[in-house]
Amino acid sequence: MSGHSKWATTKHKKAVIDARRGKMFAKLIKNIEVAARTGGGDLDGNPTLYDAVQKAKKSSVPNDNIDRALKRGSGQDAGGADYQSITYEGYGPNGVALLIECLSDNRNRAATEVRVAMTRNGGAMADPGSVAYLFTRKGVVIVPKGDLSEDDLLLAVLDAGAEEVNDLGESFEVVSEPTDLIAVRTALVDAGIDYDSADPTFVPSMTIELDAEGARKVFRLIEALEDSDEVQNVYANFDVSDDVMAEVG
Repeated sequence: MSGHSKWATTKHKKAVIDARRGKMFAKLIKNIEVAARTGGGDLDGNPTLYDAVQKAKKSSVPNDNIDRALKRGSGQDAGGADYQSITYEGYGPNGVALLIECLSDNRNRAATEVRVAMTRNGGAMADPGSVAYLFTRKGVVIVPKGDLSEDDLLLAVLDAGAEEVNDLGESFEVVSEPTDLIAVRTALVDAGIDYDSADPTFVPSMTIELDAEGARKVFRLIEALEDSDEVQNVYANFDVSDDVMAEVG
């Protein structure tokens, strides 16, 4: 998992400052709108909404955009779309398994865009259930390193239900059961430790090691999928070494 997480975290940081920022902002805003519609617009009473807002703020989404999404989602303002959560399964180059989460108000459009991205970039759609069993739902908190040591982080989160802490290079990844995600995030805040994101995530039970050529192909496919406005998250069971990451860039 660490290879996928390390690549995704690095890519997210780059997106904050490059041309992909607008697309990333739109997806973060959509998350806020859906969370507010599902659980209400009160941040204190809706942990999912709280985490969606925090993630948007940490990604430099303007406060006005966040406020408008909150109002649309909670029904204070008109104009919110009826987004549905849809998950597709597939395989990428080298047999890498993919779970593709979409939020869309048009199921047919989402299916078409996912299928086109897959077929044009060496992927193939799979039947429901043929890939999902390779992944387990977990809570994942990304914590920037700064001056933080792994021991200090473990001390803060173990009693809150954290299962493991992975070193991603410039950040740490704290993994827990989804039901313990809020407790882990709260423990970090109580300990005065900043975090970048706290999300329920799919973690693979087994990974496929990629060389540089395979990594380029898989990265190209995932980026094509994420270019779609319909796609929110892509999870994959690949791993790449630090040397391969450096070679691929």
